[in-house]
Amino acid sequence: MEEKLSKYTIDFNLSVKHALEMLNELPETLTLFVLDMNNKLVGTLTDGDIRRNLLKGKSIDDKVSDFMFMDFRYIRLGEISLPQIKEFKKMNLKQLPLLDENNRIVNLIDFTKQKSLLPLEVVLMAGGRGERLRPYTDTVPKPLLEVGGKAIIERNIDRLIEYGVSKFNITIKYLGDQLVDRFGDGGSRGVNIEFIREEEPLGTIGSVSLINNFSFNYVLVMNSDLLTNIDYEDFFQEFVNQNADMAVASIPYKVDIPYAVLERDGNKILSLKEKPTYTYFSNAGIYLIKRELLSRIPIAKYFNATDFMEELIAEKYNVVHYPINGYWLDIGKHDDFNRAQEDVKHIVF
Repeated sequence: MEEKLSKYTIDFNLSVKHALEMLNELPETLTLFVLDMNNKLVGTLTDGDIRRNLLKGKSIDDKVSDFMFMDFRYIRLGEISLPQIKEFKKMNLKQLPLLDENNRIVNLIDFTKQKSLLPLEVVLMAGGRGERLRPYTDTVPKPLLEVGGKAIIERNIDRLIEYGVSKFNITIKYLGDQLVDRFGDGGSRGVNIEFIREEEPLGTIGSVSLINNFSFNYVLVMNSDLLTNIDYEDFFQEFVNQNADMAVASIPYKVDIPYAVLERDGNKILSLKEKPTYTYFSNAGIYLIKRELLSRIPIAKYFNATDFMEELIAEKYNVVHYPINGYWLDIGKHDDFNRAQEDVKHIVF
């Protein structure tokens, strides 16, 4: 991260001539972030700031601190607001600093490369055996099977990074070392990845109980072998709008009835529907959950996400669903895997 930041930051005591040389290497943003002697952000500098001050009689040999703009916009770590992020995007701001409590830059948010900055971390469930996809999974864990030349789990990680996610937890068991070798600590992608090993199968959410260092108040838990272009920003916004405790992404499933259906009260016919279509919603394996509720998952015991949902519903927590309007495919069988290879050629992920 320090190497990345060094390209975009400059000491406030350096000359504007030095700043011009640096800006010449940043054609995509044309902005430098000015740091004081304690590495605290004190201003920003653009070529426009330099031109305006030169017209006022200042010299390129003067210090950056004499030219910098001090009423800059930023995002505070721990105070990320999605409406604020959307407002910044509407203003066409290309890059914003993410600051800690001491005004030091933690990261630079580049809106030319990412869609949002969601205040959540992710748990990817990647420990399954993938029996139905043998022999592919005899030597490769299911999440590392490639679709369109890219591993399924890698597609999910990269898409989440586009939405500003920087903290990932990956639960592993079968051939888990291959996943560790592939992604390491996430540094090559500019994120943090931690692996959680299941000694025994723990169901579709049980391994979350092994994680005790969540950094955010909201946690996205999802199966790692899904192929989807779900809008994570919209999913999170709906979660907040509905004041949900848990949100379950869902897939619409339509059933066409080829006959007229009787609406009745006992034996009395109330109405007649000619060949109706009914829409049901299936669990898509993607969940947004308030962090404090995760302590309800029994530690190191087999526990499914459906068990968790039923428990919350029974205790009157606000569990809502979010219909996925885009693409979704659970790659569970050979037919699914073959379909994914074709779909990925035509779907925007």
